[in-house]
Amino acid sequence: MGTETEMKGKVIQLQNFSVNDGDGIRTNIFLAGCPLNCLWCSNPEGKTATPKIGWHERLCIGCGACAAGCPQHIGVNMNADGERARCVACGACVAACPRGARVQYVTEMSVDEIAKALESQLDIFRMSGGGVTLSGGEPTAQVEFFNALTQRLYDMGLDIDVETSSYNDFDAVQPGLARMRQIFADIKQMDDAKHRQFTGVSNARILENIKQYASLPAEVIIRVPTIVGVNADAENIRATARFVHRYLPKARMELLPYHKFGVGKYEALGLPLPPNEFKTPSAAMMEELNSIITAEGVALISFR
Repeated sequence: MGTETEMKGKVIQLQNFSVNDGDGIRTNIFLAGCPLNCLWCSNPEGKTATPKIGWHERLCIGCGACAAGCPQHIGVNMNADGERARCVACGACVAACPRGARVQYVTEMSVDEIAKALESQLDIFRMSGGGVTLSGGEPTAQVEFFNALTQRLYDMGLDIDVETSSYNDFDAVQPGLARMRQIFADIKQMDDAKHRQFTGVSNARILENIKQYASLPAEVIIRVPTIVGVNADAENIRATARFVHRYLPKARMELLPYHKFGVGKYEALGLPLPPNEFKTPSAAMMEELNSIITAEGVALISFR
């Protein structure tokens, strides 16, 4: 039987030199799999923990090296009818592509492998006051791996943060959450019916779990991915701030304007794009919404 450090999880990527997801310079560890299906998700490759191949058509020169090396005999255009369904994500085409047009999006890594990959960043963490931020996908979706990985990172003396939807079994992931210095928790919509419409799940479990963060030693930052057409209205932001003020009086809030940085990934995976009616709020709108938060007695913070 393997040890916890040999335990493997499904990982999207390790992203070094991140400065927007906690203090200092950090490495973001993106874990695959998510119980939500947010229609605007900027990391669609992490919605499931299944290994998958992306094809970036704009980078492709049509040389055919990928097709020649594919054991499933999939052609250059992965998004042609029936091609993607035959893909087993073996990665042969990724290794063969001379232009990086094929990308392996989800791979298996052990706790030990992740710890070793972080070794080159340790001095940067110490000098900048940074550390590691677990993200996704939903990092708590892989419960045993989440707890084992956070234990190893904690034992390494690293500053650990997490970005989470809070849709989980709180008691099951509490050991890992207790090792966090900061918890970045999303509240995407206070209205349950709208939350179901835009994410596919109720917000009841999310809100109940967020209330329990008050029992943890971590600093809590409530983030709202602020999207015109979803939640960028005064009523929703006011309700969110009142919830935070009531149940997490020490927490701060950060509004994150909607962006479309993930569009290329949708194209690479042959997925439909997020709805066009989702818009980025103007600077004036963001200022107004932030003023609502402070008027409700909640402090703001920004990692942008």
